[in-house]
Amino acid sequence: MTPASQPAVHWTAAAIFVALFALVTVLGFVAARWRRGDLDRLDEWGLAGRRFGTIVTWFLLGGDLYTAYTFIAVPALVYGAGAVGFFAVPYTLLIYPFVFLVFPRMWSVAHKHGYITASDFITGRFGSRSLALAIAVTGILATMPYIALQLVGIEVVLAAMGFTAQGVMGELPLIIAFVILAAYTYNSGLRAPALIALVKDLLIYVTVNAAVVVIPLHLGGYAGIIKAIPPDRLLLKPPTTGNLGQYSAYATLALGSALALFLYPHAITGLLSAGSRNVIKRNAALLPAYSVALALLAVLGYMAFAAGVQNKPQYAAGFARYKANFAVPALYLDQFPDWFVGVAFAAIAIGALVPAAIMSIAAANLFTRNIHRDLFQHSLSGAAEARAAKRVSLVIKVGALAFIMFLPMDYAIQLQLLGGVWIIQTAPAVVGGLFTRWFYGSALTLGWLAGMIVGTAMVASLKFATSTYPLHVGNLTIPGYAALYSLILNVIVATVATLAMRASGLTQPADRTQPADYYGGPD
Repeated sequence: MTPASQPAVHWTAAAIFVALFALVTVLGFVAARWRRGDLDRLDEWGLAGRRFGTIVTWFLLGGDLYTAYTFIAVPALVYGAGAVGFFAVPYTLLIYPFVFLVFPRMWSVAHKHGYITASDFITGRFGSRSLALAIAVTGILATMPYIALQLVGIEVVLAAMGFTAQGVMGELPLIIAFVILAAYTYNSGLRAPALIALVKDLLIYVTVNAAVVVIPLHLGGYAGIIKAIPPDRLLLKPPTTGNLGQYSAYATLALGSALALFLYPHAITGLLSAGSRNVIKRNAALLPAYSVALALLAVLGYMAFAAGVQNKPQYAAGFARYKANFAVPALYLDQFPDWFVGVAFAAIAIGALVPAAIMSIAAANLFTRNIHRDLFQHSLSGAAEARAAKRVSLVIKVGALAFIMFLPMDYAIQLQLLGGVWIIQTAPAVVGGLFTRWFYGSALTLGWLAGMIVGTAMVASLKFATSTYPLHVGNLTIPGYAALYSLILNVIVATVATLAMRASGLTQPADRTQPADYYGGPD
């Protein structure tokens, strides 16, 4: 970047940003005293004692699932690809009936047996160490690029404020942010992101609502915005002879994403921290409110295009480095005064820290419980287990930070495409296991392996540029989400293998759960 193209630092925005960041830092440390518990126990540090009520769980899950990358990536996809980017809206509506039906059962059985992770449940249900290990490794693998992409959100807004120095100095604000995150997560556990999520969601709603009211006034109303968008970006491209095109891609992306989202370790951690199964049911009814915010966020992509931010020289460097991901930061810089830009950018950055903290806690729980303890140190005490999880959470954050600092950013974004493909392979074991033990654990492991290999190969064949795989069935091409295609194969393999094992008379390990365990617990 030449000196002539070096953007000016927006000092007013930066001051507001730092002030709000300082506020959530204080909250992160104060959280250790909120709903006080023994943080030397893993269920207190990693699940906040399973005592969160409806309101706190609503904010926690919202902060957990609607991240900085959602704020950046969803409108970026609409900005760059048009209507197909709106697949995120129906999938967040599809998911909550699924949550209502499935996850109260997970909460009840976990509460009964003291399970902290999905792999704990798999061990109890199927008695299969190999399947539990597969679930744990998949969860950590799918979470790492997700954490890294929270850093991308912070990095983009720092660059938009003018902090674009190269090398280690350029990454210094990012390093400072994550050192602070690591400190209060280590100190306070899940309580920290839960408390900060209240501030994060307030800021998100303020910035989004301001945008959907103020920006259209500058662009001739919504009619003016729609008029500025090329017609081929407003609607999905219709199928052609022999190719279902964007129609099948849109539908499978929505369905596959809905099946995958709550299988991520951070989502399960958020659910298991609830105080009762009814808290989860209430949240399944209330969380669709976030889908309204998501729809409004998606429209920001059209607003950025209509505002022509991509053609303004002051944003050229940002688009050159971050491509469409720079669209929303450029839009706020273009349409709002610096003080409000600071509020908006703080919302994005804090919206990165909340899920990053929960993700690191969830991954640390998996590693400590289901890899370190189960494979290497079976007699780990409760306090030693909590200490190990805290240390692992630090390592995970450092790994995610190194991922961004030392690898090309595009690689992190491409790798994230695999996250959904990987985590959805746990669905037959985790979701299926909540309703039936018909499948053999070893058969589910074979299905998981087949889905992982084929799903990864599908995305790799597309050079990681997209997760929409063109499946050829006779003379018909059906572009669709690789996660859904590989999940179908997973289920077929697990079913065939189970039938073969049953026919051979192979016995299953004992089930440590009882039917009543899936309905019990406080209301």
